[in-house]
Amino acid sequence: MSLTEAQRFHLKKFIKELENFKGRHTELVSVYVPQDYDLNKIINHLAQEQGTASNIKSSSTRKNVTDALERMVQHLKLFKKTPPNGLAVFSGNVAEREGQQDFKVWSIEPPVPLKTRMYRCDKEFVLDILRDMLDVKEVYGLVVMDRRDANIALLKGKTIIPLVKTHSEVPGKFKAGGQSAQRFHRLIEGAAKDHYKKVAEYMKETFLNMEGLKGIIVGGPGPTKYDLVEGDFITNEVKKKIIAIKDLSYTGEFGLEELLEKSMDVLAQEDVSEEKKIVGKFLEMLATKQNMVAYGEADVMNKLKMGVVDIALLSEDLSDEKIEEFEAAAKPVGSEIRIISTQTREGAQLRDLGKAAAILRYEVHT
Repeated sequence: MSLTEAQRFHLKKFIKELENFKGRHTELVSVYVPQDYDLNKIINHLAQEQGTASNIKSSSTRKNVTDALERMVQHLKLFKKTPPNGLAVFSGNVAEREGQQDFKVWSIEPPVPLKTRMYRCDKEFVLDILRDMLDVKEVYGLVVMDRRDANIALLKGKTIIPLVKTHSEVPGKFKAGGQSAQRFHRLIEGAAKDHYKKVAEYMKETFLNMEGLKGIIVGGPGPTKYDLVEGDFITNEVKKKIIAIKDLSYTGEFGLEELLEKSMDVLAQEDVSEEKKIVGKFLEMLATKQNMVAYGEADVMNKLKMGVVDIALLSEDLSDEKIEEFEAAAKPVGSEIRIISTQTREGAQLRDLGKAAAILRYEVHT
């Protein structure tokens, strides 16, 4: 499951806040409750840990641990049951000076189901499980090729990651000095087959055992891509992973971008497709129905406060504080907020338009 940009933003912000706190001893408490786990069992376990903590020699550490556990138990009692995805809870004395007390408790329902049960006291909060959720696990393989060149890349989230670039030995179109046309044709065909074999071998090395691979999309100008896929070059296990073949005008890096553009039908369930679609809709309306859109931070904020915004598009380049200001303005009027990455062409356009844009509920004439 991929996180939306909004889920990613809030999880990153939560992690960033907790990373700032360091305990003087092993007195910061982290608890992970898996989905479907009985919350009462966790509360009983923490009560037992309070008893164990009474054996800690240092009186200040003992007090900090037992108080942190008490605050956490009280916090957990506010929940009727474990949330659908589980719960991560953190508690501790985060006062800057030794001897002072400032106990805080945080909790978050993760955006993906928690499988881990954990209780730990340490000098810092245990956040690796949450950090791991930010890492995009699902990827698509991209292959762009013609008779002369081939590029292999990954689509991870919204980012194209180039992996392999290869060039064939197929001769260009020139007259074969002294060679018969048939022999020259055989040379070309032989070099093309070598090229296909090489591309197929790179595909096998790259994709055969790749974890999280959802499929491979192949594209390129002309019939070459079909020669590769339908010929006897690609091993069956890799061939089964090919989910689409697309006609392109380009190869190389432009070809990879074009392949992404033309694969929106295949990627329809992916965030990258949704993002490109919604920003594309805004850009189209900007050209054709200017009174139905707004852009620039000040204009979008003004329209939000007027209650006329249907969807606000915010660039991830905005500061956390600014995004929260927009969210706070959107909530009372029921406007939807979408956070848009800068890793697609459309996302970069939104950033260059002033980092904020909006599609309105109806025409507004100013």
